[in-house]
Amino acid sequence: QLQLVESGGGLVQPGGSLRLSCAASALTSGDYTMGWFRQAPGKEREGVSCINHNGGHTDYADSVKGRFTISRDNAKNTVYLQMNSLKPEDTAVYYCAAMRRIAFMCTRYSSLYKYWGQGTQVTVSS
Repeated sequence: QLQLVESGGGLVQPGGSLRLSCAASALTSGDYTMGWFRQAPGKEREGVSCINHNGGHTDYADSVKGRFTISRDNAKNTVYLQMNSLKPEDTAVYYCAAMRRIAFMCTRYSSLYKYWGQGTQVTVSS
């Protein structure tokens, strides 16, 4: 059973930065596509970003393009989400998720992801 643990969330002022980490256990990193999702109170879950098994393909929601960067270190079984120029509307619980790779390209469709972390809160406020 694959387990995912997120860390790095917190309170940050608008314009600030945070880096989220997702550590995976029992993972053969090259077999999995990874994604970051978020859910704010009263809103639907949003696919923020994804990265394919070897880092060769990434995708971002329009709302975060140019501000967020996803990366992975398969040797450390860890995926990162660097978040810059944070806005109050980025406030949400952020979840890391994994799925066995089915294609070269990654996907931000949450229904395809089987494994989920517990989430980490990100609050952007002055």
